[in-house]
Amino acid sequence: MGAKVDERKEPEQKQEQEQEGVMASDFFWSYTDEPHASRRRQILSQYPQIKDLFGPDSFAFLKITVVVLLQLGTATLLHKAGWLKILMVAYFFGSFLNHNLFLAIHELSHNLAFSTPSYNRWLGIFANLPIGVPMSITFQKYHLEHHQYQGVDGIDMDIPSHAEACLVRNALTKSVWVLFQLFFYALRPLFLKPKPPGLWEFTNLVIQLALDAAVVYFCGWRSFAYLIASTFVGGGMHPMAGHFISEHYVFNSDQETYSYYGPLNLLTWHVGYHNEHHDFPRIPGIKLHKVREIAPEYYDDLESHKSWSQVIYMYIMDCTVGPFSRMKRKPKKS
Repeated sequence: MGAKVDERKEPEQKQEQEQEGVMASDFFWSYTDEPHASRRRQILSQYPQIKDLFGPDSFAFLKITVVVLLQLGTATLLHKAGWLKILMVAYFFGSFLNHNLFLAIHELSHNLAFSTPSYNRWLGIFANLPIGVPMSITFQKYHLEHHQYQGVDGIDMDIPSHAEACLVRNALTKSVWVLFQLFFYALRPLFLKPKPPGLWEFTNLVIQLALDAAVVYFCGWRSFAYLIASTFVGGGMHPMAGHFISEHYVFNSDQETYSYYGPLNLLTWHVGYHNEHHDFPRIPGIKLHKVREIAPEYYDDLESHKSWSQVIYMYIMDCTVGPFSRMKRKPKKS
């Protein structure tokens, strides 16, 4: 039988699971709507001034341009570097830049740089360049469904597949899963819920391949390897990648979204304010802290994280936590 959950029973079940020291054999199933839409309505009815925070981040284009140029410039400088140096620079420097750009693309998927959606898509394609793999346009399609259908079985591709959850059952397999989680995150929707590509995906692909070819032609394979390494080491066993787990994995309660209030928000477009983001996806990351300041009674009592590195450690070492530690809900019948 699945790990069924409602507001009354789930904490009890979670406590029993922790006492037994075993991992769940199914996801946690909720029979209520996701919490963010109702909380949004409550907050706006009490604090309508929050609507003043809606709208684009006027500095988004500048911030993205600086990071793109810095990363491409670093790749150029490493064209004759040794492989060990390339890997070290990628992990301790380039990974932060490319993960910053990945989260810039997340911001742009909500049209938070320009009021015109197509301008955000073009900027997303530009931000995609140092990442090395075309993903900006495809990410937007799946990510908006994650917001609209949070936890809905078969629609929200942020949730691990049943096959992943069945295979990842101990500290060793969880370590491997974390190391390659970016691959799972990127490939999962393409296998489970493929969407036909359109003109924007084709444009993203062509521009990305042109940039990749230019880097290889003018700077060599080492520069290109640096960009790819920066992307994938930054999405694995890396402090920045802790947000993949911290945002929605259930650790100690029936809460399904968790915020992170730590210094890495400065490098990640404040994606750590994740409850606030899901409540108000039209507010840019740089202003999300103001939501908590205006309506603290809605957030101060929610469980939150202070360290993404600690989240990764807890995920691997806690024998009761794994890919099944996600809240799911059945699709509504039409």
